[in-house]
Amino acid sequence: MIFDLDMIKKVYDRYPERIAKAREIVGKPLTLSEKILYTHLWEGNATQAYERGNSYVDFAPDRVAMQDATAQMALLQFMQAGKTKVAVPSTAHADHLIQARVGAEQDLQEGINKNSEVFNFLSSVCDKYGIGFWKPGAGIIHQVVLENYAFPGGMMIGTDSHTVNAGGLGMVAIGVGGADAVDVMAGMAWELKMPKLIGVKLTGKMSGWTSAKDVILKVAGILTVKGGTGCIVEYFGEGAQSLSATGKGTICNMGAEIGATTSTFGYDDSMRRYLSATGRQDIVDAADKIAEHLTGDAEVYANPEQYFDQVIEIDLSTLSPHLNGPFTPDLATPVAEFRAKAEANGWPLEVEWALIGSCTNSSYEDLSRAASIVEDAVAKGVKPKAILGINPGSEQVKFTAERDGFLDSFRKFENARIFTNACGPCIGQWDREGADKGEKNSIIHSFNRNFAKRADGNPNTHAFVASPEMVAAVAISGRLDFNPITDTLTNEAGEQVKLNEPKGSELPAKGFAVDDNGYQAPSADGSSVQVVVSPTSDRLQLLEEFPAWDGKNITGAKVLIKAFGKCTTDHISMAGPWLKYRGHLDNISNNMLIGAVNAYNMETNKVKNELTGQYDEVPKVARAYKAAKVPSIVVGDENYGEGSSREHAAMEPRHLGVKAVLVKSFARIHETNLKKQGMLGLTFADKSDYDKIREDDVVNFLDLDQFAPGKQLTLEFVHNDGTKDTVIANHTYNEQQIDWFKAGSALNLIKQQEN
Repeated sequence: MIFDLDMIKKVYDRYPERIAKAREIVGKPLTLSEKILYTHLWEGNATQAYERGNSYVDFAPDRVAMQDATAQMALLQFMQAGKTKVAVPSTAHADHLIQARVGAEQDLQEGINKNSEVFNFLSSVCDKYGIGFWKPGAGIIHQVVLENYAFPGGMMIGTDSHTVNAGGLGMVAIGVGGADAVDVMAGMAWELKMPKLIGVKLTGKMSGWTSAKDVILKVAGILTVKGGTGCIVEYFGEGAQSLSATGKGTICNMGAEIGATTSTFGYDDSMRRYLSATGRQDIVDAADKIAEHLTGDAEVYANPEQYFDQVIEIDLSTLSPHLNGPFTPDLATPVAEFRAKAEANGWPLEVEWALIGSCTNSSYEDLSRAASIVEDAVAKGVKPKAILGINPGSEQVKFTAERDGFLDSFRKFENARIFTNACGPCIGQWDREGADKGEKNSIIHSFNRNFAKRADGNPNTHAFVASPEMVAAVAISGRLDFNPITDTLTNEAGEQVKLNEPKGSELPAKGFAVDDNGYQAPSADGSSVQVVVSPTSDRLQLLEEFPAWDGKNITGAKVLIKAFGKCTTDHISMAGPWLKYRGHLDNISNNMLIGAVNAYNMETNKVKNELTGQYDEVPKVARAYKAAKVPSIVVGDENYGEGSSREHAAMEPRHLGVKAVLVKSFARIHETNLKKQGMLGLTFADKSDYDKIREDDVVNFLDLDQFAPGKQLTLEFVHNDGTKDTVIANHTYNEQQIDWFKAGSALNLIKQQEN
């Protein structure tokens, strides 16, 4: 089945004219990223050249995708927009709310039972507004999108930071907050600052134990978690063409871990093969007619330094397997160097759990390569030392892998667990036995993120990121420092044996198969569909408008918390057990900033209530300030809000009376989410001013009443001893974004314009 073929053909029909116009306006050869961006301008044909890293641009994405945890808030906002149907093809996917515990069947049924209210809500909203709904068990959103919706040269946005996975099929696919999705679903332009461009030239060809995962693990080590902020990463070269489409997807997926706006690859034979194998030959036929436009111009790739803002070159022939971590996905270590580094840092080397799956690595190819390692170990009489957990990416992948024997291969390990086609442990949906003890331990997984507490809630779990085949090898050995390239294992006969190199299939030789892919099509006319939200529900809550700005300076504000060090959206709004409240703003606000480290005492969830002088939990202090009509601000460190696109990290502070977030630097999506919700997202003009802010300060804005694009804001911090410090803050608000702030939120402005 091909979804939205007419839409795709319309996109391709306009490509030649729009690219010709863009090339004329820009006056130089174009990268693939530029071609896609200029082809999706809201205005149509380009009339000006936009400055990378500076110009705000209105775009017209082709489609929207939402996962169940973020879709709740996105659709609650869309219900307020006054529309009868979405303006672009849109889908919602039930993949985040199913907990991994025992195994696929039981876990899926328990997930449906526990979350039926939310699933029914999503199903009915999708039915009413013309949105496709992928039911629980259908698969992980990004794998399902790759199999069904992604197409070369397209532009999509999704309410999940790993929407970027679709770059594996040559899209510009970008993670956003729900308010951005509402704009596009409501038929409005979507705004993005014109990204800078990073070119990654891949030469050579991988072999042996090296996989596509190792490319992005290497890149993460080079660029760090914020090195891609505000940039699109475009991969090219002979090495890029040697990768499979799902391998490309893996690389693009983890581009979120370097802060990249998105990542992409040019259209090539691997994409043709994948599209054809997933029943989309008609898209191949259409894409082939404009193939020259679906990759960067030859001159760009011949002289990349002239066209990209930064160029990295990686030789796949010499690239080795990596393990990244712990606690951050950019701490990259080649496997041959891991033992020494682990011993020097005191990382636990024994592994109890090894996990394969997530949106990053759950394709047919991934499972086939990992299964080959398991089969080899069984044949050589080696039993695994760790528990191996598997999350297939979709029902189609699972059904086909079952048919072709890969899941039976995993079951040959007595303690293997086949979990539901869902996110599971990757997002904290894992009921890991013993995690509550808080013991220091290590796990290895093929996921994308490894922040503290993310997988199992234990802050002492050291999580390491690797390819599925390396995860399988470590599961067999039971040790992180096992190097399958050089090391041997002792089998049941006492012999020393060495694992063979992984073997796999890019695509199933007998084609993909599935009985029921889990898709629910919406009603042609949803006007009679009723969407019910109980006023007594603790899972769902209809939204109330945030108040508009009164036009005055904010004065008398308290410092709610000064966050120290890494403060991701996991720290601001945790997942795991809190996922069940993603549709209830007041309830989920009880997790606001509980994971952030307070710079004044270096503890979590313990801040001073300046009204009482007592220390309490962050949300409780925020609620006390709100009840007393005292505004508050949050102060943060570098790359504040990195990680997931979850807009709850912006909506919760807004709901609890926080007026501004002042930090050294922001992650892109979080800064945008703050703007959309009518918050002030500000950065220190002088980062050393962070050190001047004291726990008991009173904060006054001196010139917010003159808020304007390009004009710095002045804040006064009045200390308890009567002295003051004046801090200059930068911002990136343009006229429209200032209008969001004035209206109280972007959604408020939409509603005003509708009336």
